[in-house]
Amino acid sequence: MNRELLLNFAIGLGLPLVAGVALLLDEPFVVTLATRIAILGLAGVGLNLALGLGGLVSFGHAVFFGIGGYAVGVLASHAQLYTPIMTWPIEISGSSSMPVIWLVAIVASALAGLLIGAISLRTSGVYFIMITLAFGQMAYYFAISWPAYGGEDGLSIYVRNSFPRLKLLVPFDFFVVAYCVLLCAILLFSRVAISPFGLALNATRQNLARVQSVGIETYRLQLTAFVLSAVITGLAGALYADLNRYVSPSMLSWTISGEIMIFVILGGVGRTWGPVLGAAVFVILEQWLGGVSEYWQIFLGVILLAVVLFARGGLYGMIAGEARHHG
Repeated sequence: MNRELLLNFAIGLGLPLVAGVALLLDEPFVVTLATRIAILGLAGVGLNLALGLGGLVSFGHAVFFGIGGYAVGVLASHAQLYTPIMTWPIEISGSSSMPVIWLVAIVASALAGLLIGAISLRTSGVYFIMITLAFGQMAYYFAISWPAYGGEDGLSIYVRNSFPRLKLLVPFDFFVVAYCVLLCAILLFSRVAISPFGLALNATRQNLARVQSVGIETYRLQLTAFVLSAVITGLAGALYADLNRYVSPSMLSWTISGEIMIFVILGGVGRTWGPVLGAAVFVILEQWLGGVSEYWQIFLGVILLAVVLFARGGLYGMIAGEARHHG
């Protein structure tokens, strides 16, 4: 068993182990931290599919994260107030059912990913980065100017949404849901990475012109990856809004896109569990250094700089060595 596989097991089993021990010790705050790591890691897995496999450096993934959050906020607020979202041409009511909200978040994120990807992928390099950033800022300012759902003040979710057979107000139950969704995303990423689609996508990252020369339509390939990436990130946004019971335009801010990219780069670009490791380091530093100084991001910046310069392949590469394959 190689070091990478051992590290995969360590991270995969370590997170529920920490949550379980915290439950036994009656430390709900630690369980919530583990839940936050799982959700942010999920968002990182979404970006990693586009960045790690396809080489698509997107600074607009906060759009999908925020769309997932607002799917929760809008549906839950209408369910709590017993008012329909729309009455014409058909009546659509709100919902407090998590699976229903997830479905809406997935569809909305997929449509947004299709629109943004279809336009952005007609460019490449720095132009692609700037267009995705522009879409992110457009969505951010739209949310600020959306008074029906709180505008700049955001929207509170008074009661956490429901999931069959679980009491999600109990921190450990909510962790179980978030962790199971993370495992599904990890499984999807690992299957995509070794599939013909994933191998072709990885080839476009390495040499786009060569892939095109053998007759593969790279635009459709990259667009499919971008939409899948958007869906996973949108699902993370839905879970994050339910965790905090609050959604605001800040979820759509470019800083969120930057943080998601930090998870991927810090943990290891293209590594299956890399974003989860990156998210764990980020959350731990935030809790540890945040109590020391409000400028704790300076220390994060130093660590990130050191990782980029000296740890090839991120923390994953530093611990497990250079990747032989994605997974």
